[in-house]
Amino acid sequence: MTKNGLTYAQAGVDIDAGNALIERIKPAAKRTQRPGTMAGLGGFGALFDLKGAGYEDPILVAATDGVGTKLRIAIDTGEVDTIGIDLVAMCVNDLVCQGAEPLFFLDYFATGALELDSATRIIEGIARGCELSGCALIGGETAEMPGMYAGGDFDLAGFAVGAMERGTDLPAGVVEGSVLLGLESDGVHSNGYSLVRRIVDHAGLSWSDDSPFGGGTLGRALLAPTRLYVKPALAAIRAGGVQALAHITGGGLTENLPRVLPDGLGARIDLQSWALPPVFEWLSRTGGLDTAEMLKTFNAGIGMVLVVEADRAEALTAVLSDAGERVHRLGTVTTEPGVNYDGSLS
Repeated sequence: MTKNGLTYAQAGVDIDAGNALIERIKPAAKRTQRPGTMAGLGGFGALFDLKGAGYEDPILVAATDGVGTKLRIAIDTGEVDTIGIDLVAMCVNDLVCQGAEPLFFLDYFATGALELDSATRIIEGIARGCELSGCALIGGETAEMPGMYAGGDFDLAGFAVGAMERGTDLPAGVVEGSVLLGLESDGVHSNGYSLVRRIVDHAGLSWSDDSPFGGGTLGRALLAPTRLYVKPALAAIRAGGVQALAHITGGGLTENLPRVLPDGLGARIDLQSWALPPVFEWLSRTGGLDTAEMLKTFNAGIGMVLVVEADRAEALTAVLSDAGERVHRLGTVTTEPGVNYDGSLS
């Protein structure tokens, strides 16, 4: 008598579901195609033609990131449609800070049990983020790993590659007196969510409760996706006069801005130059956070800072505003070390 053997599906991995997912997301990936794209999904590797993208002497720039514990809210609420935008934004907003144009993106999606509809929504969100930032979704990995992730848990990571012509990399030319232009964020973005979740728990709220600062339920309000700054930032760079860009992620203004300033220079920022968004007012009040903690943990309403030539600040403000950004003149580069603040957040 022959015993029936075990199958991979009985071990918890459904190869057919993985293949079905690839077929489902092919139309979304196709919408992200751009000059330089050479092949669709499904190969062992993904090809991209730099000459086809218009580059003559390119330097490649790479960035990788995830979404952090913001994923926990998406998992718990089942609202997964925009978490892929966060994933793309966290990578491509970093790339543009080097002066690079994002060209292509690959994702890594890992889960305990592949749920086809949910996975499709997640990856369609990734494709949407790629569309909005002008880069192609050319590949990725879907990993079904029973025993590693419980229930409907999943994890996301992304990898983006961009390019610039040799000699155009940023930061470059930052001097004392350079002007700081801040671009508004669309909320908490994708950093500080371990503290956010602690504050929500401390307040005795659930994700389905009405948001105390607007935007529907609390879960939905806190899932507002990270803003994509790529196209406005590239427009400003091409207009001339941009010396540096800083993506305001974990570490806030306090930690991220110094990363693009030369040794011996710092920044002075007027905290009255923009209004603190309601979500941050609520987090600060409910969590009892002081100003220093707010500015070192969260973006506090400013998601990207451009360091620009002083005599180009007005013109670049117009370029960025025309591209849809809400721009604030935050302050200037100084010879004082670190980031120094005037006024208070309000």
